[in-house]
Amino acid sequence: MAYTAPLKDMLFNIRHLARIDEIAQLPGFEDAGLETAQAVLEESARFNQDVVAPLNEAGDRNPSAWSDGVVTTTPGFKDAFKQFAAGGWQGLQHPADFGGQGLPKTIGAACGEMLNSANLSFALCPLLTDGAIEALLTAGSEQLQATYLERLVSGEWTGTMNLTEPQAGSDLALVRTRAEPLPDGRYKLFGTKIFITYGEHDMADNIVHLVLARVQGAPEGVKGISLFVAPKFLVNADGSPGQRNDVRCVSIEHKLGIKASPTAVLQFGDAGEGAIGELVGEENRGLEYMFIMMNAARYAVGVQGIAVAESAYQKAAAFAKDRVQSRPVDGSVAGSASIVHHPDVRRMLMTMRALTEGCRAMASVAAAAYDAAHHHPDAQVRKDNQAFYEFMVPLVKGYSTEMSLEVTSLGVQVHGGMGFIEETGAAQFYRDARILPIYEGTTAIQANDLVGRKTARDGGKGAKAIAAQVEATEAELAASGSADAQAVARRLAAARQAFAEVVDFIAGASRSDPNAVYAGSVPYLLLAGNLVAGWQLARGLLAAEQHRGEDPAFMQAKIATARFYAEHILTRVPGQRDAIVDGAASVTALPLEAF
Repeated sequence: MAYTAPLKDMLFNIRHLARIDEIAQLPGFEDAGLETAQAVLEESARFNQDVVAPLNEAGDRNPSAWSDGVVTTTPGFKDAFKQFAAGGWQGLQHPADFGGQGLPKTIGAACGEMLNSANLSFALCPLLTDGAIEALLTAGSEQLQATYLERLVSGEWTGTMNLTEPQAGSDLALVRTRAEPLPDGRYKLFGTKIFITYGEHDMADNIVHLVLARVQGAPEGVKGISLFVAPKFLVNADGSPGQRNDVRCVSIEHKLGIKASPTAVLQFGDAGEGAIGELVGEENRGLEYMFIMMNAARYAVGVQGIAVAESAYQKAAAFAKDRVQSRPVDGSVAGSASIVHHPDVRRMLMTMRALTEGCRAMASVAAAAYDAAHHHPDAQVRKDNQAFYEFMVPLVKGYSTEMSLEVTSLGVQVHGGMGFIEETGAAQFYRDARILPIYEGTTAIQANDLVGRKTARDGGKGAKAIAAQVEATEAELAASGSADAQAVARRLAAARQAFAEVVDFIAGASRSDPNAVYAGSVPYLLLAGNLVAGWQLARGLLAAEQHRGEDPAFMQAKIATARFYAEHILTRVPGQRDAIVDGAASVTALPLEAF
């Protein structure tokens, strides 16, 4: 089955939920209206369907290989990446000042989904490069920006993020990589970094490593971490790659999924000379700068979850329409029929579809908030949109990636025994998706951020502001008068009320009983993500009813999917509320020695 980009759904979200015409009124985005969005998305679809997607299965079966410090990517990847760079796709959202196209995130996120649906392993290289670009744009000196940004934005060079060490996973206070100052203002780096995505490969002329390390004498813990640029090849005065830096790939990991993406172990100072690095920003502010990369990557990983879910859904739906097994229970077909006739298969396909479309809608609205936060002329509007976007990031990352596990697992189930056979391809989506709730901060880390920084810190004020927007949508649904809108309004109201009760619980107990609150942090994230995705589908239902005549079959499908989500997925929320508010004590009831 070939991947087909879901252009209609993407453009529906961009038009009706993200409101691209309002984004096109923001300074710098005047040429980025619906017509531009459609043209860019259609071209992105052609490239990803024709060039990138055909390499996905090949990458799983013939992954990147390491030999004596050299990594060779899957055949076809190098040429596809050159086409990706030549098409300007790396620079889609980045500033025109450095060779980018300066388009809104609202458009870029949809293109990113297509790239990840086509080939998750391939897409990881530009994803990390985007993070490096964001960090240098925010904290890099003019000299660093002049040296690196144009080549990163063009895709001529790629970027990495070097945080994790063998003894320091999510706890970056334990980072030991050291930076020794040199007389010329540069530094020598010594240390080992693990889990470095595309830390070594053959697809670009240079690899720009952004590295967390400690300058000698720095404070202990996270307050003593600095950020450095240490390229694979040092850069000559004319901007060309020069002498090889003292950083080597000593191995790559053998993984459950995303096998074509080389996950490197990098040794800085392997030859004893030290890898030459340049400081980004100020000493001891590295974690602050790295989180610029992390937040960009976290949103992008959420989009990866949506992308792999879409691919799994397409494959499962195609299989269900072709696979003939058993008579339908309603007798609508005399003999055996394709399994799509069976109610439980329909239930699984609808679950896959509703979850994927709900998260896509949520991510699109979050991207629009990001665009407004960075470009709106009114300071208060920028502030409000930034707060909304920051609340959305752990939901997009956490809920969308956890959702992808459910959807890809259902994809295997729809295939039955054939899904357990590698040749059908359903299993690859399941395996590839499994990393998504882990890297760039596990679901628990996203949930802790949602509880601590996004909910408890302001006493639930921001969360309740979102609940108020949901309630306004309920009123619109009630005013619609249709049976579908009424049904969705009822379920949305119950979910919102449960969300509000959990917010009150978190705000009231985060200091007095932190174990009780954090025992329910991941369920809270899933509850909040479920609510917001359902809310966006409800908004979509209203738009579909209003514009039904434009494309009746598509609009009716949007209405049916929103109602299914409300009745089968939003209904999970009250139970999650009970587990969080009433079930905290049982989480920690067993003594540690009982495990």
